Amino acid sequence: MRFFILLLIGFTQVVIAQPFSRKDSLMGGFPKERLCFDVKRYEIDIRVNPEKKYISGHNSIRFEVVEATKRIQLDLFSNMQVDSIIWQTKKLPYTREFNAVFIDFPELLVPGASEKLTFYYSGNPIIARQAPWDGGFVFSKDKLNRPWIGVAVQGTGASVWYPVKDGQSDEPEQGVLLKVAVPNELMNVSNGRCKGSTPMNDGYTRWDWEVLNPINTYNVTLNIGHYTRITDRLEDLDIDYYVLDYNREKAIKHFEEVKPMLTCFQSKFGPYPFKEDGYKLVETPYLGMEHQSAVAYGNNYLKGYRGMDLSGSGVGLTFDYITIHESGHEWFGNSITSRDIADMWIHEGFTQYSELVFIECQSGYEKMLKYAFGLRRNVTHNRPIIGPYGVNQEGSGDMYPKGALLLHTIRHALNNDTLWWKLIWDYCHTFKHKIIDTETVVQFFNETTAMDWTPVFNQYLRHTRLPILHVRARGKRLEARWEADATSFAMPITLTVDGTPYQITPQSDWTRTKVKMKKNAIVTVDQQKFFIKFNLEKNEAK
Repeated sequence: MRFFILLLIGFTQVVIAQPFSRKDSLMGGFPKERLCFDVKRYEIDIRVNPEKKYISGHNSIRFEVVEATKRIQLDLFSNMQVDSIIWQTKKLPYTREFNAVFIDFPELLVPGASEKLTFYYSGNPIIARQAPWDGGFVFSKDKLNRPWIGVAVQGTGASVWYPVKDGQSDEPEQGVLLKVAVPNELMNVSNGRCKGSTPMNDGYTRWDWEVLNPINTYNVTLNIGHYTRITDRLEDLDIDYYVLDYNREKAIKHFEEVKPMLTCFQSKFGPYPFKEDGYKLVETPYLGMEHQSAVAYGNNYLKGYRGMDLSGSGVGLTFDYITIHESGHEWFGNSITSRDIADMWIHEGFTQYSELVFIECQSGYEKMLKYAFGLRRNVTHNRPIIGPYGVNQEGSGDMYPKGALLLHTIRHALNNDTLWWKLIWDYCHTFKHKIIDTETVVQFFNETTAMDWTPVFNQYLRHTRLPILHVRARGKRLEARWEADATSFAMPITLTVDGTPYQITPQSDWTRTKVKMKKNAIVTVDQQKFFIKFNLEKNEAK
């Protein structure tokens, strides 16, 4: 959730065409030095000095060789110091280019070999100016003037604070072990489950956390503060809330919507995808982020988004936006991940759609329609939702509302809720813990419904205009056509003629339908269900 909120509160985005640089390609590309190995596990062991805003330690990286190579690329921001890189007791040579670290081995690594290197590093990590919209550390104070620290790096990259094969194309299948030493009076909360704490006998205590599931590298996190733990349970799912000690009672009351939310999402999307690691919310000094199994929460225990209704419908004040949205990411973004951030609508569009799903579960279909219609006002149509590939570049922030309304529109174009909910359930199950792209999503929708939705996805994701439905009467019959940029656009749609609903499938050329029209007939399309433009031409029925 990075750029969308700025648009919602009146931020005007100015897009300036510019060529991409070597630095962009190193961060977002897929050269041999990245594709030749597959990361299996990260074991991060660091110390955080709040006073000096300094971190030091190492990351032990286990990987399997996919293609014979003597060189691999890892990433660490250039302001951070590389202390040494060790492999089989040998100190490896390396070169740095921007944030990329190219590591050379003394012998050829052969396909199928399991390897491990330990990357020692230190430095003052970049401090975010306005997390979570820019990446980096947040060194803050709670209201009692005690250290309160977090990190959020979506889009910027996990290599802001630890050495990693950065990007979304390779998740460690065997999870992450995260050991974070902090001053004794503080606690660290990270992803997964706490494995215990160890006094370091020098004024620091190390907190150990382990993630058993695959995890996006930008989701690996730490949260340092004066936390208290609240425990709960939903059937066989462990639920924890880590909040600042003085917010304990407030949090117990406010988070009552979590269990109904999880019940709703599990009924529509399938079981919580990281049960082994548990579900938790962690209070943070920034607004929020979908950190897997440690969802960052900073909405100040308010309904809506910081007390505002982003939809303008009134419905947005019936739930905590950050709790619902960021938790929806556990299925969409954390479990199902886009290979390239150019396809981030796979995270954000589906997740904003999960808000509609929650509202329908809690408040009913009509309230959901009202909320969905309100989201239209947040679409800017400034540029395509899908960004350029291979250069670490997202598309338009419209990926949130327009992506959600695309799914909402397809649901009503399909006009078969039984099939729709089966489609969504099967999508979550089929691609659980997988890395995919837009083409994979479209192919799945096409095959599951036995319909071709490719032009529909193309229109909403790759173009800025909405499709326009033109309707007219010729003779005593209704004729219709779609005006769209995508080739062969032919989406089914339901319209009403004098109050009677009809489903038609117009083409790009005028399509004569079986719908009878009288002179001065009233023709409408329910804009709460279809995110399109509608043009009724002069009625020439006789």
